[in-house]
Amino acid sequence: MSLYLNTNKPFENYKNLYRSKYFVDKSAMIEKLSEVIETSDKYICVTRPRRFGKSSVTDMIGAYYSKAINSREIFDELNISKTQDYEKHLNKFNVINISFNSISDYGNTYDDYIKMIRDTIKKDISSKYCNIRPNEYFNISSMLYDTKDKFIFIFDEWDYIFTNNLFEENQNDFLEFLRNLLKDQPYVALAYMTGVLPIKKYSSASALNMFDEFTFLKDRTFDQYFGFIQEEVVKLCDKNKNISFKQLEGWYNGYQTATGVKVYNPRSVVKALQNSFCESYWTNTGAMDEVAEYLRYNTLDIRDDVIEMVAGEEIDIVINEDFRAGQGIPRNKEEIYSAMIVLGFLSYHDGYLRIPNKELMREFEKALRDESFGYVAEIIENSKKMLKATINGDTETIVSILHDIHNSEIPILQYNDENSLSCVLTLAYLSARDTYRVEREEKTGKGYADFAFHPRRKNDVPFIVELKKDELPEVAIKQIKDKEYVQKLRQKDNSKKILAVAICYDSNSKEHRCKIEEI
Repeated sequence: MSLYLNTNKPFENYKNLYRSKYFVDKSAMIEKLSEVIETSDKYICVTRPRRFGKSSVTDMIGAYYSKAINSREIFDELNISKTQDYEKHLNKFNVINISFNSISDYGNTYDDYIKMIRDTIKKDISSKYCNIRPNEYFNISSMLYDTKDKFIFIFDEWDYIFTNNLFEENQNDFLEFLRNLLKDQPYVALAYMTGVLPIKKYSSASALNMFDEFTFLKDRTFDQYFGFIQEEVVKLCDKNKNISFKQLEGWYNGYQTATGVKVYNPRSVVKALQNSFCESYWTNTGAMDEVAEYLRYNTLDIRDDVIEMVAGEEIDIVINEDFRAGQGIPRNKEEIYSAMIVLGFLSYHDGYLRIPNKELMREFEKALRDESFGYVAEIIENSKKMLKATINGDTETIVSILHDIHNSEIPILQYNDENSLSCVLTLAYLSARDTYRVEREEKTGKGYADFAFHPRRKNDVPFIVELKKDELPEVAIKQIKDKEYVQKLRQKDNSKKILAVAICYDSNSKEHRCKIEEI
């Protein structure tokens, strides 16, 4: 039985996906791929962060093109069946489908890894073509050429050895293997690769320069086929009455493609729908220690930006290049951010960088607790005192904590611009997010509250925080009352006791003031 050539595995995988309750039809992408079959544009490399449906798409492509199976039963029901050339390529090709994420059981060297792949391809070819005797050929490409057939190559996780830092001395050898297999070979009808990292930019003879690359930052062709677009998420919510689109939007929205299409990572959306509960599902698919790891590469240079982003701000920065396979450890701010965009930790659109959504915000909050962030981590460690002081009406402790934060060596916390006070409050109350849903600039009553703290536990006290510069606390308290900021808290949290918290900073005396009233 073949493992790579004309295997039914993609069809079986896609059939299972098609049967699932929250299936989304991405088959229209096939029409775009069919347009480049047997043309000079037949080399396609699509890269996206983990959990954006790359493997599902490779299964779909394999199930559609492979002559090993009859997949009409599925595709007759999908969008691709409505296109003019639907039947032209349906189950018409030999397909070599390889996922490069398997390591040989017989050894852990590069030679073991590539031997496993080479031997499997040779075995599959000789099994199908009786006239082909593997020992008579110098390489696989000669064997394939002698079949006189056309092949579609589908490679999933092409960059596995790069993303896992394997066989670093042999990574160029791997690129050469792919080049010899694919480049300028008449038996290639279509070569489709997918992975997390874009192709290494500089290698011997630019090994894979025949590929057109479609990355998260620059893809204007396949952008809507990876991740769920907003309309698809709305439709999925109709299948589950226990969770609203607005809830999903807050947790998992935040990514935008080069054309401005809003996309959600499919896995988190589906998990939330299956469980009827929104939370961070990121940790189930990979160590979020990666966030802390990337932040450590240049902590001092990026610390202020991260604090601003955790406070809900965007960072104005130009990032022109994708972080690529084989590039090594990011060396400067731009490379760190590029790597984090490629991996899906940050969202970048129109020159603005930000943390995409609540799911990722949770992970950045965890990362900031790392000791490499020095005083920031200390502030967060002590932020439980801030919450306790607020609930107890202890304004002296609140002022003391804010005074210490303001006097830190961290420039962004020294009120150099209008965002600084919000950044201070974000850090000072960060531990509150464990037990409160914290909303910044929340629409409530007759205006927008600076911070609204909605308790997750029924016995906790909700409160509103209003910030003012060069004003008396009484002015802030009056604004909370006059604009009825507490109304939304009272309706949502069904609480009789709500606190109005006024925090003010006097730029002349360099002092904070605080006033707390129960409403």
